[in-house]
Amino acid sequence: MTEAAQDRVIVVGIDGSKSSRRALDWALGQAEATGATVTAVQAWQVPVNYGTVTMVMPGSMFEKDAEAALAATVDAATAAHPGVQVRQFAAEGHPAKTLINWAKRAELLVVGSRGHGGFVGSLIGSVSQYCVQHASCPVVVVRD
Repeated sequence: MTEAAQDRVIVVGIDGSKSSRRALDWALGQAEATGATVTAVQAWQVPVNYGTVTMVMPGSMFEKDAEAALAATVDAATAAHPGVQVRQFAAEGHPAKTLINWAKRAELLVVGSRGHGGFVGSLIGSVSQYCVQHASCPVVVVRD
């Protein structure tokens, strides 16, 4: 891979949804066309439950689940794009803020959107909206 290609990074957010799988497929196609690499990121958080008794589970369990889900999603998508280099990371944190952080040096951030925002008529979801407003690189929102 050339040095210029190493600098071309597309970050894509993965959460296991159909829209994030479509975003990954779009990112892989774009990387194939441009010679970029893809960094697939799945954010995970330990759920917070208020007012209920819950079993305490270590954060490492959530991390392992996120890593396994991410690997399965990436493996399924990369079969159609065998020439694209993909790195994958499960990162603890709020999904939108995690993606913004990972995209700081990317040339493009790709996210899916189910359009389940907080009000009727919302065109994109809250994570997608946050990324569009705060990313330091161009953002592509792939609709479900």
